[in-house]
Amino acid sequence: MTTIDPISFDGIKCHPLHERASTVSVEHFGRPWSAGGSFSRWLEFLPGILAARDFIDVASRVSDAAAARKTVLLAMGAHPVKVGIGPVIIELMREKVITGIAMNGACAIHDTEVAMAGRTSEDVAASLDCGEFGMAEETGSFMNAAIGRAAATSRGLGASLGAMLDAGGFAHNRSSILASAHELQVPVTVHVAIGTDIIHMHPSADGAATGAASHLDFRIFARMVSGLEHGVFINLGSAVVMPEVFLKALSVVRNLGRKVDNLTTVNMDFIKQYRPLTNVVDRPTRHGGRGYNLVGHHEIMFPLLAAAVLEFLDRRAQSGA
Repeated sequence: MTTIDPISFDGIKCHPLHERASTVSVEHFGRPWSAGGSFSRWLEFLPGILAARDFIDVASRVSDAAAARKTVLLAMGAHPVKVGIGPVIIELMREKVITGIAMNGACAIHDTEVAMAGRTSEDVAASLDCGEFGMAEETGSFMNAAIGRAAATSRGLGASLGAMLDAGGFAHNRSSILASAHELQVPVTVHVAIGTDIIHMHPSADGAATGAASHLDFRIFARMVSGLEHGVFINLGSAVVMPEVFLKALSVVRNLGRKVDNLTTVNMDFIKQYRPLTNVVDRPTRHGGRGYNLVGHHEIMFPLLAAAVLEFLDRRAQSGA
């Protein structure tokens, strides 16, 4: 058997610990909590390390953009509505933090059902076997009517839905992002993938009108993206549609010569996924700005972020900055 002599460590050169470069120090450590403290104090007690540092950075960047009246765009999948954070988003619109919203089709459906009925999120397993899944009459007829009106009047789908919800005077409009955005004059766009939404199965569905209304919303969204210099784009819970829509809109405005280089992009979801990391966090900020990925449940992370942003804005107001 061949034997190998073990290497000797005798010649290894060591150096003093205090001269070594280190990425973590006690200055970055968090501090323990005492009962009865304020949320502002809790923010101060977070470690200045990894995700906690990124969370504070994002809250600071959003509050800075809001204070400077820069564009803050929130793109959404359906899940944020389904986990009940619509009122948090509405408050950020009222406080003039969020200046525009973009939804996929499912998000618009759930938000519309919240306004109309105060409830949403069908039990798919219970209704799929008998062919009843997605067949709620009021949802399909109302939304397809809004789509038809949007196409006929050359009005965006998000604007048409908001206006019809407002005109309908539904009992839960104040819990609806679409209805509240119409009231607050915050633009909302809806980006539809044909065949992915329950209203596409209804007899009232009109593919041509859906395409026309959603394409107009893409152009409106691109206009909002053109104002993102020194602004913030947040993708909340959309794994495919909104990251793709954002990347294409950003390409359009840069092609047209609009300067959108120094921007902050944020992806928020409860798992890491390729497309948001690539199309939201990495590619748009490769040559300027900063991208962040905050992992955690929407129903916890987004209310925390919203609260931190409002705290930072309040500090700014109190200091006169």
